[in-house]
Amino acid sequence: QVQLVESGGGLVQPGGSLRLSCATNGNIFSLYDMGWYRQAPGKQRELVARISTDGITNTEDSVKGRFTISRDDRKNTVYLQMTILKPEDTAVYYCNAHRSLILGDLDYWGQGTQVTVSS
Repeated sequence: QVQLVESGGGLVQPGGSLRLSCATNGNIFSLYDMGWYRQAPGKQRELVARISTDGITNTEDSVKGRFTISRDDRKNTVYLQMTILKPEDTAVYYCNAHRSLILGDLDYWGQGTQVTVSS
């Protein structure tokens, strides 16, 4: 069982920065692709960015150039550095661990951390 704990959310003014962290338990972190998703009120959860086990990243167009995902396998932690934040970035941000197996996919989610961008 993979447990994910997010931290780093909060209230920030437009143009500001935040860094989200997602720490996992155990020593199997390196086997999982990691991702950050977000869900704004009244909207579906959407992918923000993801990073594969070998460090390949994929970032959603609306945050490209502003958000950066990274991982530290020694610390079992994935990060989302967010800069030039906009009010439309306001959402609950969720960490995801994903692994594809022959018999099916494994997905684990954190509890979410609130990010509010407002003046």
